[in-house]
Amino acid sequence: MRIQKRCDAFSVRPMLQRYARACRDEAGLVGVRPHELALLREVYLYCGTTPVVFAHSVVPRRGLRGPWRALTRLGSKSLGAALFANPVVQRMPLQFKKLNPHHQLHRRACRLLGAKPAHLWARRSVFRLHGSPILVTEVFLPDILELHP
Repeated sequence: MRIQKRCDAFSVRPMLQRYARACRDEAGLVGVRPHELALLREVYLYCGTTPVVFAHSVVPRRGLRGPWRALTRLGSKSLGAALFANPVVQRMPLQFKKLNPHHQLHRRACRLLGAKPAHLWARRSVFRLHGSPILVTEVFLPDILELHP
């Protein structure tokens, strides 16, 4: 029997923010050539002291000189809050995937976990602001199942 808990306070803990090459499938979604650098940002969303979501975002460099320039200064602020606060931002359809331990996002999401699950579910979507894309992938960690509204 699972004991579900309520989360009254979520926090964002940045793990990585740097220029690097996006994965091949990610690069195509945001219009980046395979050798081009993009801004990669990775954070964990915590419920209290428990990580429940690993988030990975990819922003083409050209977008950082334009509509997405404020994203370089997010720090521990939520990217989701910034995206949904702007009514001009458009969200493309969600894509879902079951990640196995061979997938790099599975390995990166499990960095903080003691026991590594066999699979993790992820969803991703491209957001556009004035035609400039950003890809956001959320990997749901096992303890998210313990939460209730």
